[in-house]
Amino acid sequence: MKAIRPFLLAGAVVLGAIVHAEPTGAYDPLKVKDGEPVSKTFDVKDTSRSRTLPIRVYLPGPESKKPAPVVLFSHGLGGSRDNSPYLGNHWAKRGYVAVFIQHPGSDEAVWKEAAAVERRSTLKRAASLENYLDRAKDVPAVIDALTRWNGEKGHALSGKLDLEHIGMSGHSFGAHTTQALAGQGARPRLSLAEPRIDAAVMMSPSPPAAGDPARAFANVKIPCLLMTGTHDDSPIGNTTPESRLLVFPYLKQAPAWQVVFDQATHMDFGQRPKAGALAKPTRYHRAILALTTAFWDAELKGDPAAKKWLNGSGSKSVLIKADRWESNAKAKE
Repeated sequence: MKAIRPFLLAGAVVLGAIVHAEPTGAYDPLKVKDGEPVSKTFDVKDTSRSRTLPIRVYLPGPESKKPAPVVLFSHGLGGSRDNSPYLGNHWAKRGYVAVFIQHPGSDEAVWKEAAAVERRSTLKRAASLENYLDRAKDVPAVIDALTRWNGEKGHALSGKLDLEHIGMSGHSFGAHTTQALAGQGARPRLSLAEPRIDAAVMMSPSPPAAGDPARAFANVKIPCLLMTGTHDDSPIGNTTPESRLLVFPYLKQAPAWQVVFDQATHMDFGQRPKAGALAKPTRYHRAILALTTAFWDAELKGDPAAKKWLNGSGSKSVLIKADRWESNAKAKE
């Protein structure tokens, strides 16, 4: 970690419905200021690969005067830059620039352009090694573009980004992407690790399809937060809730935390439209927002109160008794 300087369809969440109150002065990762963040869309042109990457950027409100740490998000199989806005909105309200990346080849076009009876098979084909590698290369291309725009006078993002503090996150296939960029890989010379990333959140992580997990995760050294559920299987593929637990034990070189939500399914990490409206936020969303925010605050902003909250009773206050919350020895250092 640098020295502290400083799949799926989802919808919006009304944050006011899930924010809770704590005593004045206490660290509270769910507390947000009034006002709405600004959301803008851009296209990143990766000319070296003739590839266009749509992104959605959530910015803190206009009262934010200084550059903000950046948190990237990679959607799951069949998703888009518009997925999981409940995360982008909350992270922006907490003082982050949240950048949601859309990955052509494994995005919503895969299923939207297929006949209903063919959608499952087209999604399965899209979960390919080629798309895995493309996704891993998309992220550095986006960081490069953000760096250019941050220094470009007159650009909407000019001077707004603290690119010395970058977090990476994702769900499902996006978690695979995040794991690769965090350093997963049995062969260092073939590593896809992105050195500009300081911390990582993996929602529905997965062990390597083949090989020794201990070797695969030996080079992951940045702080990691893993999130899964007791019913978190895979809509596409053979991943089971049990196999998703085979990442955390092998993060020996990285500070790591893990939550296993009781009864949570693969779909509970996002939010889907339901009967023409958005499904209501669940208890999982509240906990996800709290835990991820505290993690970003601790690792990207260097906030000791956030670290204390993560390692103390604060984290347990957003969980129920049946949930499992754990951390390794490095997380407590």
